[in-house]
Amino acid sequence: MKRKPAKRRSYKINKKISATELRLVGNNIETGIYSLKEALKRASNLGLDLVEINSKTNPPIGRIIDYKKFLYEQKKKTKKYKQEKMRTKEIRLTPQICEHDLIFKRKHAERFLKSKEKVKFTIFFKGRSIIHKEKGKILLLKCASYLEKFGKIEQIPIMEGKKMYIILSPKRF
Repeated sequence: MKRKPAKRRSYKINKKISATELRLVGNNIETGIYSLKEALKRASNLGLDLVEINSKTNPPIGRIIDYKKFLYEQKKKTKKYKQEKMRTKEIRLTPQICEHDLIFKRKHAERFLKSKEKVKFTIFFKGRSIIHKEKGKILLLKCASYLEKFGKIEQIPIMEGKKMYIILSPKRF
């Protein structure tokens, strides 16, 4: 599928302007209505270009500026910058998780961090397991220390209701 080129607005400059009178505006010019010859003379004295900004008004609006610099600024205004969206992947754990399952989950987290995604480890405390908050905190910090090559701790372990979580963000390479 071919992309259509963006429409660029073309401006009349210097001798291509067909109007007999122009309303001049600008920084170093007295605003007012001038004849085309007088406006061109003022532009050449300053070493700049006379550009017709708006041809729909009566008289058309002109500006004495450096034309290439003006086009560059117009292009810069229309340019849209892409922002990277950080996605967060959540990995759920329990305080009684066995070592093999923990290794399996950490490998998933490592893969997420390598693909530049944040990882949120969450431990759910069910029933009486809430007594072992320290065990959960140690588990989260163990996961973070294992993954310190690939990511850094963005938020230390926080207890929120019956769950505790830690957030890791990928390191910039």
